[in-house]
Amino acid sequence: MTSGLRLRHRRPDDVEAVAAFLARYHAEVVARKSELMRPLEHPAVIAVDAGRLIGVVTYVVDGAVCELLTVHTDDRLRGVGTALIEGVVQRAAALGCTRLELVTTNDNVEALRFYQRREFRLVGIRPGAVDEARRALKPSIPATGNFGIPIRDEIDLARTVRPTNAGHPGPAQ
Repeated sequence: MTSGLRLRHRRPDDVEAVAAFLARYHAEVVARKSELMRPLEHPAVIAVDAGRLIGVVTYVVDGAVCELLTVHTDDRLRGVGTALIEGVVQRAAALGCTRLELVTTNDNVEALRFYQRREFRLVGIRPGAVDEARRALKPSIPATGNFGIPIRDEIDLARTVRPTNAGHPGPAQ
């Protein structure tokens, strides 16, 4: 892990930097489960190293379920993504959530490997969901993704969260 890494909840003065960060990853609007979501409108945990924003995870809490909307980091293979996810796990646990979910696409094989190594399990697939989202919601979704794989399907992953209900807010404020 990066030695100076610090996690914290996004603050109002972070919005511009987070918006620019998400734009670099084409994640200003996310299509999943037949709807469009705007990650900037939802809570986020950010990773900062030496004053530089190097990672963002956005999420939605709905009852006992916390869903990751976006997970992006500039510093790959250094533990930043893992730290961000664990930051959301802490927050979800403090809010009483029992499940952490996410949606990815069939071409995202590196992400599938990453998430499975962090306790996520494959729990569902929606064949043709990305084709439909491209047609009805977000025409800018590319037809071909990582490794030349056609992007067609959504894959659901989930892991268990053990609620703490101790009021611990997760990453430092």
